[in-house]
Amino acid sequence: MRIIGKGKTAVAIKERFDSSWFDDNDHDSFDPNSSEPTVISPGVPPHNKLVASTINPISDLDIIKPPYSIWISGTNGKTTTTSMVELLLKNKGAICGGNIGTPVVQLDEKAKIWVLEVSSFTIHYTTKAIPNIYLLLPITPDHISWHGSFEAYKQTKLKPLKTMGKQSIAILPETHKHIKTQAKTIYYKNTKELAKKYNIDTSKINFKEPFLFDAVISLVVSILLDQKPNYKLLNSFKQDNHKIERITDKKGRVWINDSKATNIDATIQAIKTFKSKKIYLILGGDDKDVNMTTLFDFLKDLNIELFCIGKSSQKIHTQLSKRDLKTTQLQTLQNAVKHIDKLYQDKNDIAILSPACSSFDQFNSYKQRGEKFKQFVFELS
Repeated sequence: MRIIGKGKTAVAIKERFDSSWFDDNDHDSFDPNSSEPTVISPGVPPHNKLVASTINPISDLDIIKPPYSIWISGTNGKTTTTSMVELLLKNKGAICGGNIGTPVVQLDEKAKIWVLEVSSFTIHYTTKAIPNIYLLLPITPDHISWHGSFEAYKQTKLKPLKTMGKQSIAILPETHKHIKTQAKTIYYKNTKELAKKYNIDTSKINFKEPFLFDAVISLVVSILLDQKPNYKLLNSFKQDNHKIERITDKKGRVWINDSKATNIDATIQAIKTFKSKKIYLILGGDDKDVNMTTLFDFLKDLNIELFCIGKSSQKIHTQLSKRDLKTTQLQTLQNAVKHIDKLYQDKNDIAILSPACSSFDQFNSYKQRGEKFKQFVFELS
């Protein structure tokens, strides 16, 4: 077996399996004519020269035989939903991993249920693995530079449906009713409709949107596995940092750390929470070649000022200016925080980092970007 890439997943595979390891520096030693199964690390795109010349590409999901598996994918809410499902099914022996936390090759094979956050990158390279339950959250534009187009990204998310059998279950947005699959299908329109269908009392759930939807659909999974809705257990769930995380500076002003919003839909959902307020919004990073028109159209009717940072700052600033939105290009996150500090006078206003872009142009991860944001806010005098 061969491995292309040397990220977290690749390292885990190398530690467990006898394999040869390649990255962009190994062109001379890589045999493009080999039919040997080649695991592609999720972060390595299809247009990579080694990947493009590989005859038998597979994913890490293809090299292990999991127990009962629940795959969770979509554009936003994957991590929250995966964690909620694990919490609700722990009494059934569930553990979680994949794109969240533990690579699949390091998961306990004696566990009864694997709850896996599965990215479009992993699905793209998967050839054999099939989930018992596939929970697909709504799909909106993301990772265009990796997949080549939104349509290619969407088709990758729908790919598992083609191989799922009659004993499997697919939970899908109703917009995908036309997709053929042998799996038992459950379609949803929105939180209210889904809760009604499964007799879930949302008044007993402590979360507000967008987390309310994640909570309801997680309860649906538990109900499908013969569990009664456990509202008390669900309400004990603690949301990760960097997702609509509320912090307060020394002057008592509220700042929202939503660094995990790496695509336009995540930013729209976050802003909806505060749309009645005056908003100071920090946007930017690497836009991954996504068309951001939907986001800009959403922002145009709000009382909002925008501050552009990162690799795509000039591009975003120019597009916002054409729409007569008040925007300032500041390049760095620290500059944006300092600039907003001078403008932020009314404590009823809100300042928010919800970038709609990847963090990798200036940071190691969205987590590092979020931590730096909090540091810069706490340093304000």
